[in-house]
Amino acid sequence: MQIKQFCFLAALLLFAVSARADYQLDNDSSDFNFISVKKNKIAEVHTFGQLSGVINGNGDASVTINLVTVNTHIEIRDERLRALLFETNTFPTAVVSTRLDMAKLKVLQSGDAIVMPVSLRINLHGKTKVLDANLRVVRLSDQSLLVTTVKPILLNSVDFDLSEGIQKLMEIAKLPSISTAVPVTFSLLFKSQ
Repeated sequence: MQIKQFCFLAALLLFAVSARADYQLDNDSSDFNFISVKKNKIAEVHTFGQLSGVINGNGDASVTINLVTVNTHIEIRDERLRALLFETNTFPTAVVSTRLDMAKLKVLQSGDAIVMPVSLRINLHGKTKVLDANLRVVRLSDQSLLVTTVKPILLNSVDFDLSEGIQKLMEIAKLPSISTAVPVTFSLLFKSQ
């Protein structure tokens, strides 16, 4: 009888610890992308190389994007985005935060998915904007969660004081237009610690 009680208590303790565990973002298995459109018809996908983030036991989630690691696959364009658009000397990071419903996540079995409506708080270029979005959360295992956008999230450059930077990019690259609405998608893998 004591063995059964011990096993039950051990299982209960493990569940309690995993239920309160923080999840850390796995940078190597995560992506944060945005699409730019120039000349009204040329769309290109860009990404960031360094992300960090956490989901705590209360469901508070945040992801920090190192803007210095922007990757457009053209080095001179990366340099221009850092200097003229993001102004990474002053604003080296962007932060996206939200709250996930942990009660719903705790009951997910491996392979289960749920779509969660959330309010994303986006801090970029010294400005903060709250946008509604739907995120898909997939429990891959007892120790990992995959969080993705259900559909692209549209950021407007005006909301983050990026219009002047876009104008500078147009001038230096001699482009007639660069879209001020930017679709953003992400696929973020979190592992429990």
